Amino acid sequence: MSFTTIINPESVKAFFENPIFLSALSSWFFSQLLKAVVAVLRSPRRDGREILATIVWRTGGMPSSHSALVSAMTASVAFKEGINSNLFVISFWITIIIMRDAIGVRRSSGLQGRALNLLGRNVAEYTGGEYRPLKEVHGHTPLEVVAGALLGVFIAAAYSFL
Repeated sequence: MSFTTIINPESVKAFFENPIFLSALSSWFFSQLLKAVVAVLRSPRRDGREILATIVWRTGGMPSSHSALVSAMTASVAFKEGINSNLFVISFWITIIIMRDAIGVRRSSGLQGRALNLLGRNVAEYTGGEYRPLKEVHGHTPLEVVAGALLGVFIAAAYSFL
């Protein structure tokens, strides 16, 4: 199979019309949009640039876009291929790993980063030195992950059955 056989207009069109792709992309987009709405409701003084950054890029918060995307992908594969397919098994375990990572490793890293930044600022104030804060990676609470997963499954069902 050649490169031109793989990348031809019909293949590209079929890729972007694939319900697995569409449900995963839609789940990511809607979860990021909901995350921005939740952020604005919690702190209405956010400017347009900050809201756009939340929609496009920011991690952490309610609901988990990571969980929404992988859950939509896995549910779409289940609806299309069945739960006995190899593709479902692979996507299922990828989903479990990503959701576990969002709750565990990424959340712990964010909490440690926040604690180190607080300590660094306090030491800098006390000594008169300079401190450059660490990036605080935002993980998710279990509720945020579950909400994202449910959103992903609902969107996958909508693409598969409507």
